[in-house]
Amino acid sequence: MEKDRVKPDVCTFNTLISGYCRNGNFESGLKLFKEMKEKSCRPNVVSFNTLIQGFFRERKVKEAIEMANEMTQSGCQFSTVTCEILVKGLCKEGQVLEASDMIVDFCRKGLLPKGFDYCGLVEELCGKGNAGRAFEVVNELWMKGDVPSSIACTTLIEGLRRSQRREDSFGLMEKMLKDGIVPDILTFNYLIQDLCDLGRTMDANKFRLLASAKGLEPDEVTYNILVHGYTRDGRRKEGENLVDEMLDKGYIPDIATYNRLMDGLSNSTSSTLEKVSAIHR
Repeated sequence: MEKDRVKPDVCTFNTLISGYCRNGNFESGLKLFKEMKEKSCRPNVVSFNTLIQGFFRERKVKEAIEMANEMTQSGCQFSTVTCEILVKGLCKEGQVLEASDMIVDFCRKGLLPKGFDYCGLVEELCGKGNAGRAFEVVNELWMKGDVPSSIACTTLIEGLRRSQRREDSFGLMEKMLKDGIVPDILTFNYLIQDLCDLGRTMDANKFRLLASAKGLEPDEVTYNILVHGYTRDGRRKEGENLVDEMLDKGYIPDIATYNRLMDGLSNSTSSTLEKVSAIHR
């Protein structure tokens, strides 16, 4: 190209560097990157991402981080892909906590790109038994405006539950719902069950009402859990009201809930028990 007086541009260099890296000739790609800068062709985000990934493939973690630092120093902003490469690369090397520290540092310095989904980091932390650290990371990033995805939140809730940090999982669910982040019904029902198991059925029902207001409608399982909780807690009136609502929506109490109703509402003068008994005859 140069013999024909055609000056290679950044796209040409990127294509060649990527080709070298894909074919296991990383050193040639790195040499071309240096040549690119010498010829006053400014590297872009693709150039840096390719080499950062290349360093990780070579298991040169320190060099990958140095390349990321060079990227910001040159005025090239991180993309979501850059952050994903860095997180995956560090986690693959077993440096999950270092990856979390790095992302928090990026956030504090204003380097974290909008739209970066840190679900992968949350999953890695929870999978390594570091749900507490994942909780801290999500809270800090959320507070600074980097709102987590629904999947990141539900992944964290599952991790917190496994770590017996149920109060944190309740707080996270409440924050999610208040901020309009709707969980899947399965995760929601798990937390409803946890609250009821702790004798906090009233709190569980408040979650149900908040979820409904945000667009997450309870299903048959939700109602059965709550009715079971109310009857176990001796809250007959609340149990009756919920059963009436359940029936109005076309849901039928399961046999376990029915048996609880028979015990808990046996002295009721309302028609609730009659309705349920008629269904199960």
